[in-house]
Amino acid sequence: MSSLIEKIQERTGTADESPRVLGVADNETDDVLDALASDTSRSLFCTLYDEPGTPSEIADRCDTSVQNVHYHVSNLEDAELIEPVETVYSSKGNEMTVYGPASDPIVLVGDHDMEPRIQQSLANVVAGVGLIGFASLLVQWGAEKLANSTAGGGVLAPASPNAGPVSGANTLARFVFEVVEPGVLFFCLCLTVLGIAALLADE
Repeated sequence: MSSLIEKIQERTGTADESPRVLGVADNETDDVLDALASDTSRSLFCTLYDEPGTPSEIADRCDTSVQNVHYHVSNLEDAELIEPVETVYSSKGNEMTVYGPASDPIVLVGDHDMEPRIQQSLANVVAGVGLIGFASLLVQWGAEKLANSTAGGGVLAPASPNAGPVSGANTLARFVFEVVEPGVLFFCLCLTVLGIAALLADE
């Protein structure tokens, strides 16, 4: 079972996961809405957020024909909703294009004047979460190094039946290292602090 930290690392596969802000009155918004008008195109688009894929893989996931997938992929690509992210080869040596979402998230804005501010705000959020994720990986790595260095005689050493009462510090250390992954704990604490800061800034 993969941890939260591993899931953070696995969120790859797109060439550009930057936010895309669209004004409701913009011409490109018409193209986006038209490309997502059918249930099949939306299903196809959603499955690519779960995992990028080739047209044949997408067809299997969406229970439709490869020909139908090619039609919707063309429309979504023209609307700049998806893009080629990789090229792979089949067992027969045929070249196949792997598609993934072109942006994440997509936001519709009614007020044209607010578009640049929202674009910048979303970019800051994405960059901030990415930075926290990277810092969490470093914390996890450091904690694992510390755990390995203290194994056999440090805070993580198993308690013997004749050992005295466990101190509060040792109990906390055991909880952090054995119950909750330090990187995950750090990530959640940082998001909590950012959430509180955002709430205070809005007041």
